[in-house]
Amino acid sequence: MPSMAARGRVLLMKRRNERDFRRFAVIGGLMIFSAISARAAAEAPAAAVTGFNTYVSKVESRLTEQHLSRDGFLAAADYARLRQGEVIIEQLTPATGADLPGAQLHDWRGTAYVPGAKAVDFEREMRDFNAYPQRYAPQVLMARVLDQQGGQYQVTMRVRQKHILTVVMDTAYDVTFGRLDAEHGYSLSRSTKIAEIDSTGTTHEHALGPREEHGFLWRLNTYWSYEERDGGLEIQIESVSLSRSIPTGLGWAIEPFIESVPRESLEFTLDATCKALKK
Repeated sequence: MPSMAARGRVLLMKRRNERDFRRFAVIGGLMIFSAISARAAAEAPAAAVTGFNTYVSKVESRLTEQHLSRDGFLAAADYARLRQGEVIIEQLTPATGADLPGAQLHDWRGTAYVPGAKAVDFEREMRDFNAYPQRYAPQVLMARVLDQQGGQYQVTMRVRQKHILTVVMDTAYDVTFGRLDAEHGYSLSRSTKIAEIDSTGTTHEHALGPREEHGFLWRLNTYWSYEERDGGLEIQIESVSLSRSIPTGLGWAIEPFIESVPRESLEFTLDATCKALKK
């Protein structure tokens, strides 16, 4: 059996390795960030925006038909798994059509079941934008309603995404809430502005110009559907986003960020919403 001193040396070496890894990750992240800046950082190509708009138009048409069909208000999911407390995450982005000129489109859907929750609970939580920084911390740093007309909201949020790199963005959305009856409802959130913030929290903090941004997120639309069922509430979120394509030669470094953030962000949002509804 190793002596106490030997075990201490092993533990010390492990801590040093972890510290060295974190330092490498930070330095590597800065190098990656600089490399992206040097390689065609720019606003979303017009053709990519057109492709995104065409895609979301089809998504919204599908959701409208889905909501009108009360037998299939939510997209099909494994109800047995949901009742056992499992959260189901699906990638909907098609094999063809995901790649747009200079950009990538991401489409993810998540479904969960919250026992005892009601449609009115969900709508109350989702309309309370002032509580978003607490409910969705640490991703949402600030949320504010700019205007409201009934179920129509104009909202601004400061959000943070972290995956080796930390990116802070000021975002604005048009949000619509709709109820079909006491048990069925939905919401649509469409981004109207996304600006990457540089030097956050310092006296040099400023929004990058359209041709200075790195393109981690150009567009983001979020669609919620919810239905009271079997003594609880089924909630489903679909997120469609547009980001820059991965620069040639940097796939090993950029792909984990570009590919994982849409899924992880959706999972986080769904999980945080479920926790809020259970309180």
